[in-house]
Amino acid sequence: MGAINNAGLVEVPDQIPVLISGGGPSGLFLALDLAQRGIRSLVIEPRLAIDLDRPRAKTTNSRTMTHLRRLGLADRLRAAAPLPVAFAQDVIFCSSLTGREIRRFSNAFQLETGRYEPQPECGQQIPQPLLESVLRDAVAASTHATLLTGLRVDAFSREGAGQQVTVVDAAGNSSSVECGFLAGADGGSSTVRRGLGLRLEGGSATLSNISILFRSSDLATTISLDPAVQYWVLGPGTSGMVGRMDLGRTWWAIIQGVDAEQDVDPVALVRSLVGADVEVDVVATDPWTARMLLAPSYGHDGVYLVGDAAHQNPPWGGHGFNTCIGDAANLAWKISAVLEGWAGPALLASYEHERRPIAERTINDAAANGKALAYHFANPALASAGPVGDAARLSAREALGVKRSEFDSLGLVLGYSYAASPIVVPDGSPVPVEDPIRYLPSACPGALLPHAWLKDSTSVYDLLGTGFTLLVDAEALEDAGVESAYDPVLAAAAAQGVPLTVREVGPDATGVFMRDLWAADAVLVRPDQHVAWRGSSAEAVADALRVATGWARSDSQETKEAARADAVIS
Repeated sequence: MGAINNAGLVEVPDQIPVLISGGGPSGLFLALDLAQRGIRSLVIEPRLAIDLDRPRAKTTNSRTMTHLRRLGLADRLRAAAPLPVAFAQDVIFCSSLTGREIRRFSNAFQLETGRYEPQPECGQQIPQPLLESVLRDAVAASTHATLLTGLRVDAFSREGAGQQVTVVDAAGNSSSVECGFLAGADGGSSTVRRGLGLRLEGGSATLSNISILFRSSDLATTISLDPAVQYWVLGPGTSGMVGRMDLGRTWWAIIQGVDAEQDVDPVALVRSLVGADVEVDVVATDPWTARMLLAPSYGHDGVYLVGDAAHQNPPWGGHGFNTCIGDAANLAWKISAVLEGWAGPALLASYEHERRPIAERTINDAAANGKALAYHFANPALASAGPVGDAARLSAREALGVKRSEFDSLGLVLGYSYAASPIVVPDGSPVPVEDPIRYLPSACPGALLPHAWLKDSTSVYDLLGTGFTLLVDAEALEDAGVESAYDPVLAAAAAQGVPLTVREVGPDATGVFMRDLWAADAVLVRPDQHVAWRGSSAEAVADALRVATGWARSDSQETKEAARADAVIS
């Protein structure tokens, strides 16, 4: 087990419970999430090495950091990040890096130096290649996940209860492996998606952009503005973004709204953003066009799409990679449930039902922000002194309010809900209104478990097990023990074979009882930290556990037992 670079076909096993096509962030995370649940997987990745000169995604939001905390990787990721959260937390809009500040958005991307309240982890800025390196190292240390590089998935076909997958090397030689599940985490040109006969649907932005990775020995001392995680330059000649890659000499820039067919001088473009003749040593350039694409289906019959294979988001707001991780976290526990024999017939189908609307919403919000890029606000007067400049900056500052959801997007990051899912038990309460900015913590079934720091500085999330967790407010128990009070659900879980932890929870650090936060005595929390049910009846939660694992109340015990006996390769 572990990672094998430039693997030969001899390393490909005959059978594996889960085969993952694609070793980017979503594929590696899926493998690690499965491994935490004791499920073996094989990741097939064509790239031998990670390209450090293509930083791509840089925002790991608080939700993804909390997922990484669940896998024991949050601290490792922060240690690997070359730009600590303490360096900067704001996004600054300006006329140039040596010019005037026009507006700033504080604590962008959930970056916060103190204890973060909405989740146990705040956000982190880190280039995607370094994040992938952390995930690859974790796979290398795993006893349940294996990464083979230098190989790719070429084809697959149904074989009994699973899939027969053809893996090829660079020379075209092939080998076959049988798997219970095939996950297509193989990006926008996904072989798995094509094999399912699916095409991404949507469109692209009219104008393109150019990413520039460069080094400069004097840029840091030339900038006249406060430190920022991103600078947005509203220049009349060149508009775009600039940010530090590390605390040394390495920087990134994105020039927005360029003609993809036109030759450009990256050095001149960067100097135009700065507003000074600084040193610019270009390391790499990468032209790209924002795409708004979504697959009509996320798969079926043991073959599922994850991440960019299922959707492609514009980068504005930094949601694309994080949405990919959300897919993997949703799918992992459901595959595990099938392989362990406690999943009902509705469980796997709920993956698309839950995740596709989230991707659609995220794409729409990012696309809206893509209609308000730096060049849309460019005005030569922004750098001027006197009344003309003051008026231009005031006007631009007010107009830039439209960008708030790009940087202050807690409603999008934490406020999404699976309330309409067939494996969530509604309680008749109104579902919180979705808003990309405003996040209202709620234990409404389908929502993310509201976070709380407890009196001993423990996060309530740290009480959750890898399976289902029933959290019960200590005040509601009075003199009863939590296990005796909720014995029916423990018995139901044992009969179904469902991993269930029951925990008594005291008040939070401010003395607020959980029943007041949840609006219920107890909540049943899924393995992905979403609420499946809330209430007070032990009998009701026992029935809710059945629904939350994909079993309709009318399904017979005999049908369930037969399905458990027929669970695919374990």
